[in-house]
Amino acid sequence: MAMARRYSNRLVSSIIQFRRFYSSGSFDPPPFLPHRRVVVTGLGMVTPLGCGVEVTWKRLIEGECGIRAVTIEDLKMNGFDRETQLHTFDQLTSKVAGIVPCGANPGEFNEELWLNSKDHRSIARFISYALCAADEALRDANYMPTTQDEKERTGVSIGAGTGSISDILDASKMICEKKLRRLSPFFIPRILINMASGHVSMKYGFQGPNHAAVTACATGAHSIGDAARMIQFGDVDVMVAGGTEASIDALSIAGFCRSRALTTKYNNVPEEASRPFDCARDGFVIGEGSGILVLEELEHAKKRGAKVYAEVRGYGMSGDAYHITQPHGDGRGAVLAMTRALKQSGLNPNQVDYINAHATSTPLGDAVEAKAIQSLFSDHAASGALAFSSTKGAIGHLLGAAGAVEALFSVLAIHHIVIPRNTDLYAVILFRDPLAYIHNLLQGIAPLTLNLSEPDPIFSGNFMPLIASKKMTVKAALSNSFGFGGTNSSLLFASID
Repeated sequence: MAMARRYSNRLVSSIIQFRRFYSSGSFDPPPFLPHRRVVVTGLGMVTPLGCGVEVTWKRLIEGECGIRAVTIEDLKMNGFDRETQLHTFDQLTSKVAGIVPCGANPGEFNEELWLNSKDHRSIARFISYALCAADEALRDANYMPTTQDEKERTGVSIGAGTGSISDILDASKMICEKKLRRLSPFFIPRILINMASGHVSMKYGFQGPNHAAVTACATGAHSIGDAARMIQFGDVDVMVAGGTEASIDALSIAGFCRSRALTTKYNNVPEEASRPFDCARDGFVIGEGSGILVLEELEHAKKRGAKVYAEVRGYGMSGDAYHITQPHGDGRGAVLAMTRALKQSGLNPNQVDYINAHATSTPLGDAVEAKAIQSLFSDHAASGALAFSSTKGAIGHLLGAAGAVEALFSVLAIHHIVIPRNTDLYAVILFRDPLAYIHNLLQGIAPLTLNLSEPDPIFSGNFMPLIASKKMTVKAALSNSFGFGGTNSSLLFASID
């Protein structure tokens, strides 16, 4: 009897659990997420043209170049004997680079402040560039949250392509010399890509997503696009996003030399080495730096009275699925990324005013991207109404930081305000035609492609990269970034009224 009772109780319990599992049915749908628009409210830059947005942008649109000859000291081989240094330098087939100017003067990167202090022993150069650019961007956005809620609603998304290869070189030397016990306890934290985001997060107490994309030369663009989606999805209200890179060292340059990706014909004329879309291009110029944007949900920005540069309207991604370093000849990956960015933005191709092309000055890559632009934008491109350029002629290819810095250039092309040089002349214009004065003052400007003396045969008629910075109305700008492994990203920014 007792056994029967126990069996009956187990049976009843099983039936109750069975009913509970099946009677509940499926879960309710996830909560509806309202549409959240994302805007840019702060900018920060460290580039071969200078440290800071103002100096970089001014030099860029005036056609100056930040590329120079590489020296033995630039190779960061201080732990090696002089003979090894000289031999290594001699073996490099490319001896030009876009190197960040360092010093204590305005427009220079202050190593003592950002890299060499006692508090920065765990900080490699690529991290210090990100910290410097993030500081400028947050100050520009006038955003320094103090409350716990604000900090929890603010995140960081900063990626890098290679991290600190120079630290890895130094560590490998210790193994060869059987001195591994001298390896710094900060070795791992110095080389991890996500530590750029980590240090920015720790410095300001941001407790939202702490994210780091690593997608080769598309890293900066993916980091910005991913951050925008985090805001759109409601994870946070503000994201500090971008890319950073410090790849001017012996091993990085040697590696790209061996892959035959770098220019070799212009070692004696560094300023002419990076020549996107030009017939005489023969490879890219390696560069370094960082670009950081403060992205913010529109209503949050309005509520605190933030300055708004532009809106992130579209973010498109694709994969070539073709080759480790070469794009498909028909440019299908680039077309897909741009098409998806346009679709998300709700804009038509003929509404895009400017494209900042990825074009790195490689023979194949530049031509394929030009073909993709021509294919997608068709009559709009052929008419000359679509302005496009590659700014790598001035700064080289910043690898993991390239997409972020060029996204900033695209935003500045929209937001740029012309500063009158001849105040007397503009006073006359203001008196006679105030509307014309305001229109001139608020026009955008599309930056030039440097060193474009003989355009690739793919260009003809009005379908031609800019050879001079062009003052024009830029309401929508597209920024392309493509990377090894066939990864592609396009960001579309637009003015907001």
